[in-house]
Amino acid sequence: MGIGSRRVTYFYDEDVGSYNYGYDHCMKPFRIRMAHSIITSYGLDKKMAVIRPPRATAQDMTRFHTDDYITYLQRVSPELAEQMPTYNERFLPPMDCPPFDGVYEFCSISAGGSIAGAQRINHGDSDIVINWAGGLHHAKKGEASGFCYVNDIVLAILELLRYHQRVVYLDIDVHHGDGVEEAFYTTDRVMSVSFHQFGNFFPGTGDIKDVGVERGKYYAVNVPLREGIDDETYAFVFQRVMRNVMETFRPGAVLMQCGTDSLSGDRLGCFNLSMKGHAACVEFMKSFGVPLFCVGGGGYTIRNVARTWAYETSVLLGEKVEPSLPYNDYYDFYGPEYLLDVPASNMVNMNTREQLERICIDINEHLRQVAHAPSVEMHDVPKDWPSDSEDQGEDGAEDKDARVSVNVRRRRGGNSHVGANGGARGARGAHNSSSTLRNGAAIHDSSGSNYSE
Repeated sequence: MGIGSRRVTYFYDEDVGSYNYGYDHCMKPFRIRMAHSIITSYGLDKKMAVIRPPRATAQDMTRFHTDDYITYLQRVSPELAEQMPTYNERFLPPMDCPPFDGVYEFCSISAGGSIAGAQRINHGDSDIVINWAGGLHHAKKGEASGFCYVNDIVLAILELLRYHQRVVYLDIDVHHGDGVEEAFYTTDRVMSVSFHQFGNFFPGTGDIKDVGVERGKYYAVNVPLREGIDDETYAFVFQRVMRNVMETFRPGAVLMQCGTDSLSGDRLGCFNLSMKGHAACVEFMKSFGVPLFCVGGGGYTIRNVARTWAYETSVLLGEKVEPSLPYNDYYDFYGPEYLLDVPASNMVNMNTREQLERICIDINEHLRQVAHAPSVEMHDVPKDWPSDSEDQGEDGAEDKDARVSVNVRRRRGGNSHVGANGGARGARGAHNSSSTLRNGAAIHDSSGSNYSE
């Protein structure tokens, strides 16, 4: 698939940089505004479709999250949390996830961009989508976790599953993508792959032995790494694992979490990747020609976050950019060198080649258990989020006989991408969170997975 810049969509809402977790908190949404300023100063915004995303509604969020949790997010404020400390701790872990002013609105921007981005891919409007405000991979079904309140990634994958038989979730954040893995731990429709620091490090999950359960067994791939991993050794394990995943699973779309706390010099992470080493992972995934959705994530040295996401935007566009930063709104943050670069340091790499070889061998053995593409049933595709008008008139009944449910078994290579007219009028009879579209009909998952509407 040839991917040109006209096929890239970039979601950005200028309000996202105005929210503040707190003066002493590591998470700074302002970094997204800084990245956008570099992107526009290079003129990259003129090479792609720039869209301000619609805000996600509470109904959108409860496709995955519980009603009482989202209701609490809508109502919570610093003052309310002080009055109801016990209730607040039920949903928002102290310190990590403060009830800051505008927390619900912040979540609606992040989740809205990810849902809308998935729809762009579903409708064939974009080959590559970018939402640097997304990537909040720790949020759980009924509570916040690890600076993450609403799991926009899960919401986006649920949307992608309506049109795509199989989706790969890839996470290169220094922390394990536990919230997303947990959501799809029992289904064979999503293969989650996480490269992360492991061992006495938040969130403490992501052992190589954690492979999923029930139908989802062997569809969770964990790559536990040690401190100090550099570009060369990271590329060695990353390319071997991801080539195997893509050849085995044959996804219809890839959602890639590009957390930048895996960069050298991050305030929380202990990896030693350079900006170009991090971006090489993005370029490698782009080379497969599968629809690719890149979202943000962690990253706590904000000048490095902004530079890396701007550079990765240029990589996704296939545009060369000058190493010297053009003047932008936050130019003084990048002194004294004023370069589009995050170099590696001389920290010790605790990962050995033998250890990484063993990881690759173990993962290869796990993937050999993935014998074929999942067996699925065909149903009508549900409406998009936000839903179309309930009153579809006679159009909603057209070709009814052609959309009768049938049982089918897909061969491994059988992916299908359907355009905007490929089923948006379908009835709501199918389950939104577990349906995809193939040849004009949706595919219903019978796996009993851990995600729900």
